[in-house]
Amino acid sequence: MGRITIAEMEELSQDLKWVVQLGIIIEAIDDGSARLRLPASPDVLRPGGTVSGPAMMTLADYAMYAAVLGAIGRVELAVTTSLSINFLRKPPQADIVADCRLLKLGKRLAYGEVMLHSDAEPDAPVAHATTTYSIPPNR
Repeated sequence: MGRITIAEMEELSQDLKWVVQLGIIIEAIDDGSARLRLPASPDVLRPGGTVSGPAMMTLADYAMYAAVLGAIGRVELAVTTSLSINFLRKPPQADIVADCRLLKLGKRLAYGEVMLHSDAEPDAPVAHATTTYSIPPNR
């Protein structure tokens, strides 16, 4: 079980306008893992009818934030220090699901990976991200 609940994470998210605007849904948070969903909507599509890269990057970053807080509790000043993403295939116009897991949790840094797939094709990843979060020393 995670050190932050979905309800607590949703409360925290009300101040994160970009999460609210995109309608990101938190499906699960555990100790060092999280599953989030970006609902399909015209607001996240780019020309050509595919989900935009920036929307997928936002989902990946927020999934990592949820996984980190799932491991350490409500430490709002944990922040992204790096995010690298590889887009693997064009996602169809469907929800995008992010599965994040921490690979290493230290005193000051957390490192993890996020696999993103289309809800329409769950066995075909559309992107893979690796992220590092900085954890404040006085948490």
